Amino acid sequence: MNKKKLKRKLTFIFVSKFSWLLILLLGNLCSIKIKNGHYLKQLRRRKKRFLFLIWHGRMMLPIYIHKGVGITAMVSLHFDGEMIAQSVHRLGYKTVRGSSTRGGKQAFKEMLEVLKNGQECALMPDGPKGPRHSMKPGAISLSQQADAYLLPMTFACKRKIEFKSWDRFNLITPFSKAVVIYGKPLKAPPKMTPEQFKVFQEKVRQHMIENERKADEYFTK
Repeated sequence: MNKKKLKRKLTFIFVSKFSWLLILLLGNLCSIKIKNGHYLKQLRRRKKRFLFLIWHGRMMLPIYIHKGVGITAMVSLHFDGEMIAQSVHRLGYKTVRGSSTRGGKQAFKEMLEVLKNGQECALMPDGPKGPRHSMKPGAISLSQQADAYLLPMTFACKRKIEFKSWDRFNLITPFSKAVVIYGKPLKAPPKMTPEQFKVFQEKVRQHMIENERKADEYFTK
């Protein structure tokens, strides 16, 4: 086995077997402030269908915050997706497997069925490989067909490690202060022309970017 394959195998073993423990550890060691949590409470109280929207690089604390409640996440069939899937299963998540580049149609059908059954779902619209902050159309189509709200959420922390990956993945550090912010729920109109679809798609994307900006500014004021 060459060095590249060995490194890939060791990375897979470590991330899939131990990253969930790291998420639990760091989540428990940081002080978390929740902002706009009433958006989530209202959707649950009114028994509305909804889909969490999270940028790929800001998945860590959302995963921690919502562990153990049976949320179904769409995870890619790629190498990094398999690592994520094995990790989140250990934290009480369910998954459907597929993305915009592999297995997307089947994953869409499965997620649509889950949403229609009233279960909470989560999706990273810029995954599996970006570009960062890109809005793939799947989330909008799911909102339309399932009559479901889109609930953006993100986080920021006072002390972090930001990786030089395409998604600029944010890793919280021990004993840091963190903020989790929910954005205002949005729902796609049931019927849209292709142009209206693109306009709404960009509206959701900008809403998520603005939510992330507010989170990042929380500790700089």
